Order: sequence, then structure tokens, then C-alpha cells
Amino acid sequence: MNRRQRVIDGLNFRETDQVPKDLGGMRSTSISCFNYRALRKELGLSDKLPLVYDEGQMLAIPEPDVLDALDCDIAFVQSDTTNAYDVRHLYKPYDYNGRLEAMVLDPSVYSADENGTISHHGMTMPKSAVVFNLPHAGQEFDMDNLYMPSLEELKIQQKANEITDRQVEELAIKCRMAREATDRATFLGGYEFHPDFIGGVANGSMLCLLEPDYVHEFYSIKIESALRNYEKIIPAVKDYIDIILAGNNDMGTQNATIVSPELSNEFFMPYFKQANDCIHSFAPEMKTFLHSCGAIYEIIDYIIDAKFDILNPVQWTAGGHSYKEWKDKGRNRITFWGGGVDAQHVLPLQGPEAVEKQAREVVEYMKKDGGFIFCNIHNITAEIKPENIVALYRAAK
Repeated sequence: MNRRQRVIDGLNFRETDQVPKDLGGMRSTSISCFNYRALRKELGLSDKLPLVYDEGQMLAIPEPDVLDALDCDIAFVQSDTTNAYDVRHLYKPYDYNGRLEAMVLDPSVYSADENGTISHHGMTMPKSAVVFNLPHAGQEFDMDNLYMPSLEELKIQQKANEITDRQVEELAIKCRMAREATDRATFLGGYEFHPDFIGGVANGSMLCLLEPDYVHEFYSIKIESALRNYEKIIPAVKDYIDIILAGNNDMGTQNATIVSPELSNEFFMPYFKQANDCIHSFAPEMKTFLHSCGAIYEIIDYIIDAKFDILNPVQWTAGGHSYKEWKDKGRNRITFWGGGVDAQHVLPLQGPEAVEKQAREVVEYMKKDGGFIFCNIHNITAEIKPENIVALYRAAK
């Protein structure tokens, strides 16, 4: 069974020879640049500087030799990069002011001040940090002045950002090259419908309660733009892509959904369903992927009703429901992508034996009836020891 067929069978709830595995199929299943070289060393691979492909979360591209060593089955494609084939020649060296030797697409976007803080595109990474961020995480909240951007300006902005015919042609070429270069399943990212909470979690939650008509009109404008993109993109890439990131919106906290399950269903799911229906109308076999962090167990049924094929990151450690309860709720109805180990307590704080033990237990239950792609809950962050990463993927075999 080749890797692509293994993934396709798993996504269609069929038995596979082993559990399909992912590292870096999308930007929430990847690995920090700060421990990428250590992982390569642990795997016995040649030393290579990390290729930075997410300059906010500081994520490294998991290259094909790393995927081979960990026995992973997914390759990603984005408009500007991929790991289906070698793209190292596109990158240039940058040392993050002496903190991290790496390769980036454009070193000129970075600057460093006297105290060692590095900046790019308004975000900063202080000397002691391993990711970039914005003040207030970009979500400052003013109770007396709720942020309600102009809908007319939103329409203009969305129209300006829609994909051009030339960009579609270039993307299709990249997708075709990826298909021809690997037997891994191919995952297209970067074109998801991202409703988000308008102006941040606090502001957007308040708007759902106080200005529901405005919120619906805001999301209607965004989905109309997304659908116009899909009508161009999907026919052009459908022969080369197996999975597409169709939705991205964190809807949970550590303990519960951010707004009530009923409001989550009212304000997000109708627009997600439009995205999924559009994609499936052009490519019925292409699987649509939702990324949503947090304690969202209570809205899994709504997510399924919105026609998503895949849910990630399966954060069963949040909200008081076990991975067994998650699996039982979605069994034969949706694929769970992630959730392979407790990423907050076991993976960072315990040794490889404990990591492997828990991951084996999770895999044994989650793999039943298919519908499970193995990886961590979210990214493998900078503090994770390389021997724990290797133990994690060893458990899945």
C-alpha cells in the first residue's frame, strides 16, 4: 500500500496496513525551527538549517528525509512553498540576530533592535521568545468601543485579495509537480475560509450577542469571496490534491467553546457548509479539513453537519472529554487528525517511555474503523526533546 492510498483509505473509514501519520501537513501539525536540527540529529540525518515557512509560529518545513525517517504519509503544498520536492534553493540564510541559523524566503523583512528583539510585519520576537507576536496578541479589547470595521471597506479588501487567473495557473503547476514528485497524499493550504472572531475573541464574542445582523453580513461578504476563489482553484487542482484546508477558526478555550454551542452553530457553520459544498461540488473525492483548537467536543455534531471530512487538532485534553469519547462521537462520520498524545503534560514534561506508552494507547483506540490520522495535538513546540518526538512516531507504527 503506498502512502497516498493509505491516507485515502483511512479518510474513507477503511482499514489500512498501519495508521497514517502526519508531520507538517499544515501549519498546526508542524515543528518549531528551534528543535528541527536536533530532531534531524536524533534521526541520524545530515545536518541542515531549518527552512522557515511560518514566520509567526517559527515553523520548519519537515523535509522528505525527515518524513521518511518518521514514516509520515502527507506532503503539503502552499502558494509559495512545499515539502513534496526540494525547494531549498528558494531560501536564503538568516541567523535571527545570532539566535538561530535558518533559511528564509526573504531576509529583508526582518530587523533587530539594540535589545535583541526581532521585528517583521509589525510582529516582534523578544530575545527570550521562540515565536513572533503582536501586542495583546493583536486583539486589544475596548468594552466601550466595540470594533466594527466598515462592511464596504471589507468588500473592497476581499475583492483585492482574491486569486488571479495567473496565480491559479501557477498554483496548479505547483500542485501537479507535487503529485508527480511523491507518493504521499497532498494537502493544499492557504486558501481556507477563516471567519475568525471579528476584532479578536472578546470583541467578536460580544458582537455575536449584540450585533448579530452585522456579524452575519460580515461573514457573508467573506464567504462570497472565498467561494469565488474556490470556483477557480478547485477545478484547476482537483487532479493533484487529496486534502484541502477549508476552514480555520479556533472555537474553544481550555474548558469550553468560546461562545455557546448554539451560537457557534448559528454564526460559523452555515458559512463553513457553503465552503465545503462548493469544494465538494467540483471535487467530490477531495477531503475538506477544519482546524479548530480547544474544547469543542460539544460542537462536533455541528461540524459534521457543516460537511467537513476532517477535524483537527483533536484537543481531547481540553474540556473534560477523553479521546475515547471524541472517537465514539465521530466514528465513521468524520476523520480525527491529531490528538496522538497529551501535548501539554506528557509530551513536554515526561520522558520517551511515557510518551510512547500513552501514544500507543491512543492509537489503539482511535484507529478502529479508520478515520484517524496520527500526529501531535498542534505543533511540536521548541521545548520538546527530540527523543520524545521519535518516541511519539515510533508508537504509531
